[in-house]
Amino acid sequence: MSKAIRMARNGGPEVMEYVDVEVGEPGPGEVRVRHKACGLNFIDVYFRNGQYPQALPGALGQEASGVIEAVGAGVVGFREGDRVAYAGGPNGAYSEVRVMATTFLVKLPDTIDFETGAAMMLQGMTVQYLLRSTFPLKGGETILFHAAAGGIGLIACQWAKALGVTMIGTVSSPEKAALAKANGCAHVINYKTENFVERVKEITGGKGVPVVFDSIGEDTFIGSLDCLSPRGLMVSFGSASGPVSPFTLKELVSRGSLYLTRPSLGSYIATRAELDSRSGELFEMVASGKVKIDIHQRYALKDVAQAHADLEARKTTGSTILIP
Repeated sequence: MSKAIRMARNGGPEVMEYVDVEVGEPGPGEVRVRHKACGLNFIDVYFRNGQYPQALPGALGQEASGVIEAVGAGVVGFREGDRVAYAGGPNGAYSEVRVMATTFLVKLPDTIDFETGAAMMLQGMTVQYLLRSTFPLKGGETILFHAAAGGIGLIACQWAKALGVTMIGTVSSPEKAALAKANGCAHVINYKTENFVERVKEITGGKGVPVVFDSIGEDTFIGSLDCLSPRGLMVSFGSASGPVSPFTLKELVSRGSLYLTRPSLGSYIATRAELDSRSGELFEMVASGKVKIDIHQRYALKDVAQAHADLEARKTTGSTILIP
């Protein structure tokens, strides 16, 4: 038997239970992974509270690192003893051991430790596709990125700076502002004390920005549209404050023929070639020192309810991991 987090119903952090589970042998195309660390991400909250539906009773967790301890028939490219990491696929990362398909699995370079591996995959590949594919940045642009002191935000601060991009970031406290600034964010706006639309217009000389990356959702959506220059792109990739309320397309027309997209990581790592390419660039950025993964919170797996509560209360910064 091994320990894992399970839930029988949707709800608050209290619905997650730390239980014994039976982990069998891997089947064809599967491996059994013993986790060294598990990542904590806001998508886990969406699955827990039912915003993203899944069959119940169910598991949670999209990201982890560990060692392969058994390999099923027909597995190619992985063997027992390999150091691995992953993000995406069926939930189940909140566990000591799991059996899983190799679809989202990649080998973890020896230069990257397990805790960093667990903290970087989902957030790091998200930044990679946002900045390199959803809106391919060439350098010289000025962009707006909400939640700049979060796990994704701090990676984006560093990656944008490495690309020669001027990043405007929003945060909710002076401490978070200092953190974003220290990680390369050129302009930081505390949306609790400043009007971020007015500040963006001031910083850009009234022009607005060509792209906004928004993981907040309801609280910032319309304001984000107001920050865009004509024909700009609104990238809504999360909804930490709640889903965006229904709106009409005239909201895009009246602001200058804006574009809107709602991307997800799964669509950008749908093939092995894409997964290897995106994770490979992420590994290179981390290994080069251009991007440093800041793990600011560590919780025991059994304390996952507290971890979720802190995440939802916006008490966390940088990346958070769970230790099995």
